[in-house]
Amino acid sequence: MPQTDKQICIPPELPELLKQFTKAAIRTQPQDLIQWAADYFGAMARGDIPPVRERSERVALSNWAELTPELLKILHSRVAGRLIIHADELAQMWKVLSLPMDLFNSVMNVGRFTEEIEWLKFLALACSSLGVTIAKTLKIVCEVLSSDHDGGPPRIPFSTFQFLYTYIAEVDGEISASHVSRMLNYIEQEVIGPDGLIKVNDFTQNPRVRLE
Repeated sequence: MPQTDKQICIPPELPELLKQFTKAAIRTQPQDLIQWAADYFGAMARGDIPPVRERSERVALSNWAELTPELLKILHSRVAGRLIIHADELAQMWKVLSLPMDLFNSVMNVGRFTEEIEWLKFLALACSSLGVTIAKTLKIVCEVLSSDHDGGPPRIPFSTFQFLYTYIAEVDGEISASHVSRMLNYIEQEVIGPDGLIKVNDFTQNPRVRLE
C-alpha cells in the first residue's frame, strides 16, 4: 500500500523565491500574469535579469483605462458602506460604469482577491492606478471617501487612513514597516486634532510627513 505519512520537504530557498516573485509582480503589474510569470522564472533559470519594472519605470494603469476619481466616487456610493462585497456584484457595478474589465482583473490579481472582496483594499489599489506615488494615491482615496460637502479639504478618519497607508505600503513592498509606523505615530501625535480626522494637506504639505 502507498505510504501516506511521507514527510514533504520544502526547499529552504522557496519562501524567499516566492516573496521576491510576488513583490516583482506587484511592482510590474503585468496584464498577462501567467505569461509574465513564465518569462520571469525562465529568465531566472537562465541566469538573466527577470522582466521586472523598476519603480521609476512604472506606468499608471490609467494610461490604458478611462478611470477617474469621480467614477470611483460613484462606485463607492453604490457599495453603500459595505466593508465586504462579492466579486460578481462588484464586477457588474464596474461594467455598468463602462470601465474596462482588464483593469478590474489587474486589480483583482494584484490584490489577490477571491469571491469576497474587502472594498477599501480594492478601492486603494484602484486609486493606485491613478497615482504615481503613495501620497498621490492616498490623496485620491481621501477625495473618494470624504463625505464633506462644505467646500473644505477632503478628510477621512485617521483610523481609515492608517489602514489604507499600511495596506498600500505593504503591497508596494518598498517601504519598511518601521517607516510606516514612525509616520503614523507622528501624524497621530502631532497632526491629528480632537476630531480624529486627517485632511489631505496634513500629509501632502507637511514637510515632516514622508510617506515613501
